[in-house]
Amino acid sequence: MAKKTKKQQSGGTPATVALTAAGVDHTVHAYEHDPAHPSYGEEAAEAMGVSPERVFKTLVADVDGTLTVAVVPVAGSLDLKALAAAVGGKRAAMADPVLAERTTGYVRGGISPLGQRKLLRTVLDDSASGHATICVSAGRRGLEVELAPQSLATLTNAILAPIARA
Repeated sequence: MAKKTKKQQSGGTPATVALTAAGVDHTVHAYEHDPAHPSYGEEAAEAMGVSPERVFKTLVADVDGTLTVAVVPVAGSLDLKALAAAVGGKRAAMADPVLAERTTGYVRGGISPLGQRKLLRTVLDDSASGHATICVSAGRRGLEVELAPQSLATLTNAILAPIARA
């Protein structure tokens, strides 16, 4: 299932490098990013012709002072209370975008749950387990990676929990 692109062959993004190093089956999908599109995730789903329920966005939140990654379908939104509860916290808020970029090593709209500078606590919405494969950012705008949800959970040490709202 792994498909190599020229960028991947020359090193790729930290996300694709991590997948390759771990020997995880995955497919890289590249598309032309439109900076005017209102939603990175919806743009990815449209460009790839994939249901928005199978394309997941990576969000960084602050749960009781600890940065936490939430991976939810682009078809929905993050339930901050559910995220806090999933990790045993009391309060969650979206992290400062500059702090999220600096901590993960990725730019907003291209933050991948894989290959981050610092391994952050990660929660994957449990709806992912209803799909054979899901798509997440491969580390830059216009680049997605498709893989089995269990592979993503294993590589990120993620817990599965109902953290998305429709």
